[in-house]
Amino acid sequence: MAAGGFSEARLARIGEAMARHVNVAEGGTGVAGMVTMLYRRGELAHVDAQGYRDAEARTPIARDSVFRIASMTKPITTVAALMLREEGRLRFSDPIEKWLPEFAAPRVLRAADGPLDDTVAARKPITVFDLLTHRAGLAYDFTAPPALAALYAQAFNGLNTRASADECVRRLATIPLLFEPGERWFYSVSIDLLGVLIARLSGMSLGEFFRTRILDPLGMRDTGFALRPDQAARMTSAYVFNESTGHVLPVDKATESVWANPERFEGGGGGLVSTADDYLQFARLMLGRGRVDGIRLLSNASVDLMTSGVLSADERRNPTFGLDFWAGQTFGLGLSIVDDPIRRLPLGYRSTGAYSWGGAFGTNWIADPREDMIGVFMIQRRSESHYPVSAEFEELAYAAIED
Repeated sequence: MAAGGFSEARLARIGEAMARHVNVAEGGTGVAGMVTMLYRRGELAHVDAQGYRDAEARTPIARDSVFRIASMTKPITTVAALMLREEGRLRFSDPIEKWLPEFAAPRVLRAADGPLDDTVAARKPITVFDLLTHRAGLAYDFTAPPALAALYAQAFNGLNTRASADECVRRLATIPLLFEPGERWFYSVSIDLLGVLIARLSGMSLGEFFRTRILDPLGMRDTGFALRPDQAARMTSAYVFNESTGHVLPVDKATESVWANPERFEGGGGGLVSTADDYLQFARLMLGRGRVDGIRLLSNASVDLMTSGVLSADERRNPTFGLDFWAGQTFGLGLSIVDDPIRRLPLGYRSTGAYSWGGAFGTNWIADPREDMIGVFMIQRRSESHYPVSAEFEELAYAAIED
């Protein structure tokens, strides 16, 4: 038996299966490279690095390669907000205008698909809880109706924007809300706004708050909003799958990545780079209900809130990311949580209570309290259509459990 109660023979199947997806250097439509990890019962049981950091240059990927983790940033920002709540410095019910006065008088579209100038004053303010639960009435450019999407695209690009935090907030505050605050879940820039709120409340940049309060205590030295010079040689190139041509093309090369710019907007919704080992540390914090290696950053109660569902039955019926995403899982604070493994099967198997939140470049992770297991999955492939390779990794991980 391998470490963590896994079958050694079954663990070997993971690398064999993942190798079939590592083919971009040969002109395939999979990934350039990947790093996978499994941790169970306090033991690191599986680490595998296959392929290339850059397919064109054929530079080998490694365990310590640096990845753009996109929305895997969101759970970290959520933890930061809950730390401030535990200190009594903010409450869920606080109107965000207390720190983001740009949102003191939000207006709401009379109809979500109606004219952009046909608005009414919001009936109530946007609260901190609305931001945490994506119920602020906000959107992304890729989730909003076309006319509104154009405004979001002009106002904010969380991955590439170089505008200041203040300018980003000012622009976003001019866009009418899709729904009344608190009315329904809609994936949005709300966690980016939460990041600005944390920075203004704490009196330090979001990156500095993360570093001093979360990253340094956890030993997450390779996680941040911009690449350090000594990380550049470990940075991966990012790719996008072009749906119309069927080709995988580079979209942010490691040698000229926008993440090398220290002036980038520090987006709490998707701006971090990290490594598999670093994110494993954060996942261990979550699995330990706010405590890891004798260090407590968050209370049991706060982690329990993060992993408790908030979605109504009506909200769960709404398609998300073009999928029946909420059929077997719900949303908590920064995380999706499985509550019906059978109904979640179209997205892949996970145990009841397992939680996660992935990133736009294909990175993903899972913490499963029932199995005392963590999986970390790192690739750099963006696509409009669902690419189920991380689900395949997870299913093979579950199948490898022997004890």
